[in-house]
Amino acid sequence: MKGIIFDIKHFAVHDGPGIRTTVFLKGCPLNCWWCHNPESQQLDPQVYQQTRKLDGLDFSETKTLGYTIDSTELMPKIIGDKVFHDESSGGVTFSGGEPLLQFSFLNELLVKSKNEGIHTAVDTTGYASPKIFQQVAQNADLFLFDLKLLDSNVHKKYTGVPSEPIIKNLMWLDKNNINTNIRFPVIPDITNTKENISQMLVFLESLQNINRIDILPFHNISNAKYERFKIENKMKNVAAFEESEMYTIKEEFEKIGFIVSIGG
Repeated sequence: MKGIIFDIKHFAVHDGPGIRTTVFLKGCPLNCWWCHNPESQQLDPQVYQQTRKLDGLDFSETKTLGYTIDSTELMPKIIGDKVFHDESSGGVTFSGGEPLLQFSFLNELLVKSKNEGIHTAVDTTGYASPKIFQQVAQNADLFLFDLKLLDSNVHKKYTGVPSEPIIKNLMWLDKNNINTNIRFPVIPDITNTKENISQMLVFLESLQNINRIDILPFHNISNAKYERFKIENKMKNVAAFEESEMYTIKEEFEKIGFIVSIGG
């Protein structure tokens, strides 16, 4: 089966446990203001011009972001890192974009990885139909699950979609005791408001089996991507957070019994 990806990152250490191979699938139903992979949102490959300066002269070249690949071609790239996976209790992580948008391709890769004895993780927004989400869960060893905003209207304002399907899928993971790490992006004046964090604490405390959360501080290192792909950057002039600014939030989550990491 064929799918569309835009990158493969070998020896990743922030996309789940151990050393991992992270495969970035193209396309996402969300349009988050702070997206650090804005080039991932469009499903189809994108042609763009990249300009470089050399000795005061501009040199432009046409490049394509994203390409179609068959699972039989992709799997050897994953299996080739297996010695590092095994030594570090790592594996493969399917990210994006939103990997669930290419559900059939993702599921085939999960099954093939599982058959090779490779630990699998899905880095997801959680925005998918329950049927698709639950089928993927049969073959994923770990979910890295973004939880941004609980108020559905606010969530829709800043991401383009309501929060109800996301919350529903997360509650299903918790009910069925499926290995899940929540990821909370701390975005200035959007997700780190007193109201949202208060709502988050109440909701998280209601979970029975999920007790891990990664706090992801906002950064602006993706500004160049927005310029390159001519995408509106609504966070262009917003200052990045320092890791030290996350400790107050970390302590709040720890008070309700969560194991908290800063930066994933």
